[in-house]
Amino acid sequence: MSSPHALPARTISDGPIPKHAQLRDILSELCQTTLKPGDILPGERILEETYGVSRITVRRAIGDLVAAGRLRRVRGKGTFVAPNPLVSRLHLASFSDEMGAQDVKASSKILLGGRSTAPEEVSAFFGTDPSLPHTHLRRLRLGDGEPYSIDDGWYNSAYVPNLLENDIYRSVYAILDSNFRAPITEADQTVTAIAADPAVAKLLDVEPGTPLLHIIRHSRSGDRPVEWCSSVYRTDRYRLNTRVSRARDI
Repeated sequence: MSSPHALPARTISDGPIPKHAQLRDILSELCQTTLKPGDILPGERILEETYGVSRITVRRAIGDLVAAGRLRRVRGKGTFVAPNPLVSRLHLASFSDEMGAQDVKASSKILLGGRSTAPEEVSAFFGTDPSLPHTHLRRLRLGDGEPYSIDDGWYNSAYVPNLLENDIYRSVYAILDSNFRAPITEADQTVTAIAADPAVAKLLDVEPGTPLLHIIRHSRSGDRPVEWCSSVYRTDRYRLNTRVSRARDI
């Protein structure tokens, strides 16, 4: 989109609402009603001329929407509508299922797949001898072709002996259920925040040092420890929602 004629026909005026806030609302409406995730925003000069505002006003309005995760800047290319954030409600569901529930097409890029001895904390969770090899699978998870997360998972060879012989580009949870009769039924999760190192930043298309959501999941099928997974998520594309209640006094 490059023509000012496609912009909402709104007037920005002096008044109690700052001009950058008025423009921010206009651009937010544009993202909701006209543009799709991945579409480029009209250039700063077009916005200046269309709404009669300064370059500072335009940049502040865009900056607010970038900070809110609605827009993303790509150096040398422009400003684009950001993908819709994936909202997880802390229930047991695969990445593919969560994406599908929100009309986002999930896909994966395999970064590593093999069998090797696992880190001590993984073999301890599995309850296996440290020398026993397990399946190690690292994937870049994409939504509508955009990077959302990196999953670094280990799978217990006692229950999932040949996971890599299956179509691991699709939902691993579906494979565990249908091919190994080991559906994930419960999991313990630990959520923290970390900073993206250069390698992770490149994969997730963020700047090094960007805050990321870090989730470690210990998953079981009944009483069988099946999966240990460490995942990092872009915070502008993934949110955790949960409802809490106060315990009754006894």
